[in-house]
Amino acid sequence: MANRLLASARAIRFLKDKTTLSDLRETRLEKARSLESLGRAPYALSFSPSHRTAELQQAHADLPNGEERAEAVAVAGRVMTRRVMGKLAFFTLADESGPIQLYIEKATLLEAHPDNPEFFAQLTTLVDAGDWIGVHGSLKRTDRGELSVKVGDWQMLSKALQPLPDKWHGLADVEKRYRQRYLDLIVSPHSRETFRRRARIVSTMRRWLDDRGFLEIETPVLQTEAGGADARPFTTHHNALDLPLTLRIATELHLKRLVVGGFERVYELGRIFRNEGTSTRHNPEFTSVEIYQAYADYGTMMELTEQLLVAAAREVCGATQITYQDTAIDLTPPWRRATMHDLVREATGLDFTGFEGPDPAESRARAAAAMAEVGLEVPAAADSLGRLLVEAFEQRVEATLIQPTFVLDYPVENSPLARAHRSKPGLVERFELFIVGRETANAFSELIDPVDQRRRLEAQQERRRAGDPEAQSVDEDFLQALEVGMPPTGGLGIGIDRLVMLLTDSPSIRDVIAFPLLRPETGA
Repeated sequence: MANRLLASARAIRFLKDKTTLSDLRETRLEKARSLESLGRAPYALSFSPSHRTAELQQAHADLPNGEERAEAVAVAGRVMTRRVMGKLAFFTLADESGPIQLYIEKATLLEAHPDNPEFFAQLTTLVDAGDWIGVHGSLKRTDRGELSVKVGDWQMLSKALQPLPDKWHGLADVEKRYRQRYLDLIVSPHSRETFRRRARIVSTMRRWLDDRGFLEIETPVLQTEAGGADARPFTTHHNALDLPLTLRIATELHLKRLVVGGFERVYELGRIFRNEGTSTRHNPEFTSVEIYQAYADYGTMMELTEQLLVAAAREVCGATQITYQDTAIDLTPPWRRATMHDLVREATGLDFTGFEGPDPAESRARAAAAMAEVGLEVPAAADSLGRLLVEAFEQRVEATLIQPTFVLDYPVENSPLARAHRSKPGLVERFELFIVGRETANAFSELIDPVDQRRRLEAQQERRRAGDPEAQSVDEDFLQALEVGMPPTGGLGIGIDRLVMLLTDSPSIRDVIAFPLLRPETGA
């Protein structure tokens, strides 16, 4: 009953809002028609600003209060606020660089346009908050110290038919911020700065890699075999070829083909698609960079990871000491390095090496019993000792890794593309980087033995046949490439979205993806 009443209240509120918005839209349409009748097009073809607003603020910071400067300027932007007080009006105009005040004086406009005594009234009545306009004028600093463009002429650039969100409260509805990102960007300087920082992080990473001889080569998004990660793919169909395809879940296998072909340092920064749920740290469409360096191993990739992420942090934060959600994070290298076995032993008291034995089923059973004794869940899908180790890590350790930590040496069962550890049987040379309790990077000493790789992928395919939708399948073309010969290689993947979250102090991945995937609105 309560749910029905709540839904009914929401529907009534929706209809009221819709009616109000409809009335406002009609009023603004009428103003657009009035502009046309006056010979002023409501939607201009172009305008030529002489300055951005931030440039004017900087260039004329020395202008004293109450004084004017005769320099002719032209600025364009969106009207954010407006105050009309008799024969004087003040608008706030914002372009991408920031706001500036418009000083609109009836006497000045009458002097500039003696043939049109209604010029002031037209400007102050036909222009609404949200409209894009261009103005010509001179500069004036008000008695209160506000640098202003003293308007001598104006042009409507685009008449907005919908009002802006309330200037004091912005978009209180978080989902609406994601669904109508354009409104969020208009009213929230913080959101605009987040996406500026994201762009700078991406460009910094590309520049850093390019400067060190890495070559970015694009690989297919549409693939016949989804590989390179444990994930469920999106499926599609190519009509002309009558071919079932998937969207890529990683760029790994094609980048490795490039290493086989002779490129010693390659990377790709692009979109990845995984058919999974959403959360504060997951989006089905996300951005990653994968990097491969011949003659390197996972130790080399740890050093590369530190240097690359520090370069990004210094670019957008100016330092390696940052704050994330009120927690101080120190990105100064070197970062902590610890094995998964050691971290699990510290957190739970369980030494998984002690469960090892000649019978895998018995080893798994002993570990499961010990986990249950210390209050850990034992899922049936964790069907080996190595998978139980990862479960213990995820349940008790992962969330505690706040400062940058390289977690080393994963079980082979969870790492089908990583090289066997040079000195630890049953493990692989793999690390994951955790910061603020989140996986941020993943790297291997790459498996280059085609016989071992086939064996591992066939084991994955058996899991897939048994019902695991995230298990990988056998990519015969990739295995054939390995048989041609691949040099020792280190590989690294970094989640760009999670890195941006860290460096912009954003609590949710949706805050750093301009247009995150959302369910369609129902209308009520």
